[in-house]
Amino acid sequence: MDELIIVLTSLPDRAAALKLAQELVAKRLAACVNVLAECASVYRWKGELESAAEVPVLIKTRAARYAEVEAAIRRLHPYELPEIVAVPVVRGLDEYLDWVAGETTIAIG
Repeated sequence: MDELIIVLTSLPDRAAALKLAQELVAKRLAACVNVLAECASVYRWKGELESAAEVPVLIKTRAARYAEVEAAIRRLHPYELPEIVAVPVVRGLDEYLDWVAGETTIAIG
């Protein structure tokens, strides 16, 4: 089985997060996208301490689809430098992992 990953990003509002989630799942780039509750982010940007309300997003996919997922996030994300981090899935329920792999595989024919 292809390596599974979880891609993390944060968007400025729920509408933008849901738009990204729907596109990723519709195009089979993700099996499931969790749009989490708004949180407070604190970070340094261009030398200044910043804080913002953001909506975290967890994207379940295969490593083979990462480049397409990244491209979709970059296209739909309003930030100059969006957070895009992929974390490998080390273990999980076999049936769930098989489902993620199946939902993110393009059928031929």
